[in-house]
Amino acid sequence: MLMTTGQIETGTASRALTGTYIVTGAASGLGLAIAQAIAAAGGTAVGLDVRPTESELEHEICDVSDTAAVQRCIQAVVERHRDLKGVVANAGVDACGSFLDVPFDAWERVIRVNLVGTAAVVRAALPTLIENHGRVVTVASTLGLRAVSDATAYCASKFGVVGFTRALSTELAGKVGVTLLLPGGMQTHFFDGRDEKYKPGPDAKLNRPDYVAQAAVFALSQPEGCDVKELLITPSTETSWP
Repeated sequence: MLMTTGQIETGTASRALTGTYIVTGAASGLGLAIAQAIAAAGGTAVGLDVRPTESELEHEICDVSDTAAVQRCIQAVVERHRDLKGVVANAGVDACGSFLDVPFDAWERVIRVNLVGTAAVVRAALPTLIENHGRVVTVASTLGLRAVSDATAYCASKFGVVGFTRALSTELAGKVGVTLLLPGGMQTHFFDGRDEKYKPGPDAKLNRPDYVAQAAVFALSQPEGCDVKELLITPSTETSWP
């Protein structure tokens, strides 16, 4: 059947969101940008972070590396918002340095926050997401596709997020939409407190987090039965790709 321009526009022009969306790591940076973009698109955003957000965003104080705490926080959100439609697992930390120099508890925390925390949040929300035909967006990194020196914890965690998300997408096909978001470097506080050699140089081309946030909203706003499997978002001059 031939569709007219008007028919096509009716199905695809709107990117409005309805329902509630949990965003982890929402106190600042990409997480905050995603939460704000969700609200701007008409959804209700609830942030999870170890500290309050930099906005009036509804939030729960939660360390995603604590799986029991994650379960309690997600349950509290679901009790207030039975219309939970999506989860954006964005929380992330890093511990730069050579493998032998990084204290192992710091190395292990990167895995627990970035990988285990992602799985814990998705698992806790999944029964409600299945019931509501919702969506999951996990946030990996271009360092989930390639490896660099002095980033063993971060690369291991983000490679893990890539594998977890691809397997989960297959498992939940037709039940919950699953999208893997792979951002390049962004203009956030993520690099604060690092040794200078692990910070982007003064001429580094970094993306704005609000640009990347629109990709998350794009994935969340797809009609039921249409999934965006993976989105790689980088500055146009990003040297990490391909």
